[in-house]
Amino acid sequence: MRFIAITLIVHRPDPVTGAQKPTQDRFREVLANALLAEELGFDGFGVGERHERPFLSSSPTVVLSHIAALTRRIRLFTAVTTLSLLDPVRAYEDYATLDHLSEGRLDLIIGKGNGTAQRELFDVAPEDQWDRNAESYEVFRQIWRQDKVTAATRFRPPLTDAEVWPRPYQRPVRVWHGSATSKESVDLAARYGDPLFSANVTHPIEPYAELIRHYRERWEHYGHDPARIAIGAGTAGLCVAPTSQQALAAYRPVFEANLAFARQSGLPVVFDTLEDFAERSSALIGSPEQVIDKVHRYHERFGHTALHVHADAGGLTDTQHRRQLELFQSAVAPVLRKDIPDPPFTWGPVLPASPTTRTEEGPARA
Repeated sequence: MRFIAITLIVHRPDPVTGAQKPTQDRFREVLANALLAEELGFDGFGVGERHERPFLSSSPTVVLSHIAALTRRIRLFTAVTTLSLLDPVRAYEDYATLDHLSEGRLDLIIGKGNGTAQRELFDVAPEDQWDRNAESYEVFRQIWRQDKVTAATRFRPPLTDAEVWPRPYQRPVRVWHGSATSKESVDLAARYGDPLFSANVTHPIEPYAELIRHYRERWEHYGHDPARIAIGAGTAGLCVAPTSQQALAAYRPVFEANLAFARQSGLPVVFDTLEDFAERSSALIGSPEQVIDKVHRYHERFGHTALHVHADAGGLTDTQHRRQLELFQSAVAPVLRKDIPDPPFTWGPVLPASPTTRTEEGPARA
């Protein structure tokens, strides 16, 4: 199993202390967390894309380029690239450039994206979002694979023998499809034989398990080899401590502050006690043994081989955050790496294998 630390670069007051970092300090914190993830042996670091309050992740290519310059091994993920809002030609240019600068360490997770404000900012009609996402991905995919592209597009000017530069480093880049609530993203992933990444954050396991089941059905419908399926899954929170009592005590102020914020904001409350949250959500809160057991239980339903956890402290102190990530990597990850297989592809640059070109190779596992 592979492990990815992900941030959406949320910028709001600390849920426990109420203090809010200046914007520049928040960006510096993201960079520090990326360096920590590489130091501790995480396999990937992801940055989201949102174009609305309270997020600072409107330009993931810039943030990931900076991280690429500071790191050497860890793979760089988008989480997610909102192709329904973007021109696929411009998105290709940005990500192909980032892929060269990182020497092929880029993986994309794409998705329609959530949030009314960002959709309105880009003047995208809600009824067009899924069609725009599919069209943008098809054009993006074509550009990455072909030197000249012709495409009769609806949502941007058509392309006729268009050349887009730079030409890619990875041939092609690996694209995962983010899945939260809709079968459209699942079907698009299955159609092209691409890996799926389940959000797996807001609700109990059932709706996510149903979408993954549908993905497997559509994968076989499109004629792909079931052995090539790769699925990732998110988590709703992380707090690992030597005992369950210590983990619950450390996370309780975070949960109660987030619960109060949700109620004040009129957001739906799915789990109204910490104990219920720790038991029925995807949050990994408890001793190493409890966390390992929960991941196994989810794996039985999902069959996932990649897992993302929160890169941010999210209300824990910096010391608590570092200690729990260290404990996760020392006591949880080694067991899960042994028990659960990796995705069915090399965890490294996707390069063509031929006598005259570089062969596909990946960094050694930390």
